[in-house]
Amino acid sequence: MDVKLIAEIGINHNGSINMAKKLIDLASDKGFHFVKFQKRELEICIPKNEREKLRDTPWGTITYMKYKDKLELNISQLKLLKKYSKKKNIEMFVSCFDTVSLNKIKPLKFKYNKVPSALISNEFFLKQVANEKKHTFISTGMCNLETIKKAIKIFKYKKCNFTLMHCVSLYPCPENMLNLSLIEYYKKKFKCDVGYSGHESTVSPSIYAYILGAKVIERHITLDRALWGTDQSASLSGKGMEQLVSIIEKFNIVRGKPQKIFLPEEKNMLIKFKYW
Repeated sequence: MDVKLIAEIGINHNGSINMAKKLIDLASDKGFHFVKFQKRELEICIPKNEREKLRDTPWGTITYMKYKDKLELNISQLKLLKKYSKKKNIEMFVSCFDTVSLNKIKPLKFKYNKVPSALISNEFFLKQVANEKKHTFISTGMCNLETIKKAIKIFKYKKCNFTLMHCVSLYPCPENMLNLSLIEYYKKKFKCDVGYSGHESTVSPSIYAYILGAKVIERHITLDRALWGTDQSASLSGKGMEQLVSIIEKFNIVRGKPQKIFLPEEKNMLIKFKYW
């Protein structure tokens, strides 16, 4: 397969290590290449005006801050999940939402970094990520073209390899807003590898992204789209993941090569038709 598939587990584990392991199992079993989690320092990442807002959750009606704390994995848990991912023969890495988290995960020695769309305009954060010189997937939602140009300039200046990920940060994203033509546009304009981070509720746009040249496809995954959580409905379940992998594999079979071949079987068929 000439495309890499990232299974974004994100917060779809709902704070459960057992559920996180099941999601790793799912990604491994369905043929994905990476699993990805998230890490936040809540005192930094949660705006003060959001912290005390009440939210109905599986743990009752609690503040937004307490709700986010229920979902947050600590370093020991991430270390455990990295070990489990290795056992399942799938590469794990983490997208951090602040520099404190970025520093905290350093001892885990992940091979890749991910810049979430929400952080692409944080130039200080980008510089810290680029300083690590790890291949970085840069999501391009929640910003304009000038912001993307500045991000690319930082990574090129720091000589840090990256893949630009086309993304529209709506959860789920209506298909008429996906604007997949940007995949080809970014490739031509920035002369770099381009991927796709999708948040739609269907499989087909990821297939189209691949056909348009996406080198990496990232999709949120879930054990059940009906589960509680903000990202569940914008995720692929096992069936959707299976469809994505099988269609890409089939496409590579039927695509063949840009070379006209007069097959022996066709020559035999011609005998039935040729009268001259």
